[in-house]
Amino acid sequence: MPFPSSERDRMVIFAPPMKKPFLFFFAILSLAFCFVSCSEYSKVLKEKDVNIKYSKAVAYYENGECYKALPIFEELLGVTRGTLLAENVYYYYAKTEYCIKDYYLANYYFKTFSKTFAASPKAEECLFLAALCSYRLSPEYSLDHQDTKMAIDQFQLFLDQYPASTLRDSANFMITRLNDKLEVKSFEIAKLYYTTGKYKAATNAFHHILQSYPDTRFRPEILYLTVKSAFLYAEGSISSRKLERYRAATESYVTFASAYPNSPLLKEAESYYEKSRKAIEKLTETKSKKNE
Repeated sequence: MPFPSSERDRMVIFAPPMKKPFLFFFAILSLAFCFVSCSEYSKVLKEKDVNIKYSKAVAYYENGECYKALPIFEELLGVTRGTLLAENVYYYYAKTEYCIKDYYLANYYFKTFSKTFAASPKAEECLFLAALCSYRLSPEYSLDHQDTKMAIDQFQLFLDQYPASTLRDSANFMITRLNDKLEVKSFEIAKLYYTTGKYKAATNAFHHILQSYPDTRFRPEILYLTVKSAFLYAEGSISSRKLERYRAATESYVTFASAYPNSPLLKEAESYYEKSRKAIEKLTETKSKKNE
């Protein structure tokens, strides 16, 4: 006798999904694997044989299980001090810190390795990696750049110590990238002085950029803003200082016009030059009359 429709619906609703046995089996298998894995790791931690422990730690590191490798290498640092194994333990410990992205500690241990084991074939790599840690810590251009400057210094130290290194091009490339950040930072600070009406500070900052980065890509804009800043600075000056400051504005224009005669900003810069020139004529004339 067939079930009523309501009875059939109830059977369908409460029927167990077909995937549950598979999911249950998979969960049991995962738990078993986790138990075996954790049990094995626990045995490694308790292992007394230093060589076995070291080999297991290296295996963890090479498999990307750096959080497992770290405490083992940390323990081996003290145990192997003064032995032939010490160099390799220290090397892997520094690399494991790098692996877990603790770049401050990794930087410290890589630098220490390069000094402590200066004759090691790994010393060159470690000095480079120390600089690379500071490179990783270098923030966006808008933030503080202590780590950026430190990275540049460390890459330069690396190049000084290993001028023929195969990593030389990589170091130079990263120095260029870091200097680009500092250049942008300097330009943004100078522009901030300009936009907030601190024209003297802006002019000084623009000059400093040109001295520090003579090939800067911001050079056309810097020379133009120097003209405008010098003019606006002269406009807001006391009478006794206006003449010299308008002259400074005209000199800035000549520098800009000579360097970029086809600049789309030239016409506007020329307007500041003409205003400055007329102000100079007027001030000079007034000064002459006073002296008569």
